[in-house]
Amino acid sequence: MEHLPTSLIQYFEKYHHISTPAIQAIAAITSPIFIKKNETLQPVGHTCRTIYSISKGSARIHYYKDGVDVTEYFAFENNLVIRVESLFTHKPSRKAIEVMEDSEIIAIDATRLFALYDVFPEIERLFRKIFEDGYVETVNRVESIQFHSAKERYLALLTQTPNILQRVPLKYIASYLGITQVSLSRIRATLII
Repeated sequence: MEHLPTSLIQYFEKYHHISTPAIQAIAAITSPIFIKKNETLQPVGHTCRTIYSISKGSARIHYYKDGVDVTEYFAFENNLVIRVESLFTHKPSRKAIEVMEDSEIIAIDATRLFALYDVFPEIERLFRKIFEDGYVETVNRVESIQFHSAKERYLALLTQTPNILQRVPLKYIASYLGITQVSLSRIRATLII
């Protein structure tokens, strides 16, 4: 790939400014992926070696527990989607990445990215900040399950992603919130005026 999408460069800029040579170095280790709705981007049991940026479309990280499909994370335009625990431990992931809409994705080769850290300390700093932000987001999600009701979590999700109901099946939203689809229907019914 010769250049990065402007939206991805702007995403990086939110965390840390990087020079044109650093952007070009990242662009050299990326490739575009076009993937259809409901296809698997990374299957369960795969060792993650790629960082994905959603240019268009959406994806979710999910796993199976006692035969139940549980959604852990949603990614939309200008979000990264990574199996971080697999990326850093080099072990196969028990989770999968599936796209929910026809999607255009930029794949960044993580092994080659990490090799750039020594050449471009600014790239290392950028991704350290991105990974730190992801960690805080994970902690906030765990705390929301611990301290907030399902209704509060649902309302927060609608605030964070206003068009999620048009883009994501209710069964995925329910599993993300840690409730059944029936419970979600009840919550939604109480909010209709």
